[in-house]
Amino acid sequence: MNAAFKQPAKKTGSPALLTILRNAKKQQAESEKMFAELGWEELPAELKFEIEDDVKGYIEELHGRYSSNCPYIQRRRESVDFWVRSYMEGICSLETAIDSLKVEEL
Repeated sequence: MNAAFKQPAKKTGSPALLTILRNAKKQQAESEKMFAELGWEELPAELKFEIEDDVKGYIEELHGRYSSNCPYIQRRRESVDFWVRSYMEGICSLETAIDSLKVEEL
């Protein structure tokens, strides 16, 4: 009798999940580097999360990969700078800074 035996599959982590985890770690490291370049590495995670896209724009422009003359973008950057400085100097609370910088989703 010639019977075929089915070999059990090797148990390894899902490649998709490992890729997602690797990408998340890479994005986190890039984000921390961006905040460090601006001297904002000591900000709480909640505030960092609220302004992360703004900081990405700052860094892109600082590195010469992006430029904008839009008055709305300039006003937003001034607002981010004002509230981050106010929080860091103890002028306002974390909640006030986050509420002031929160962007409503469409």
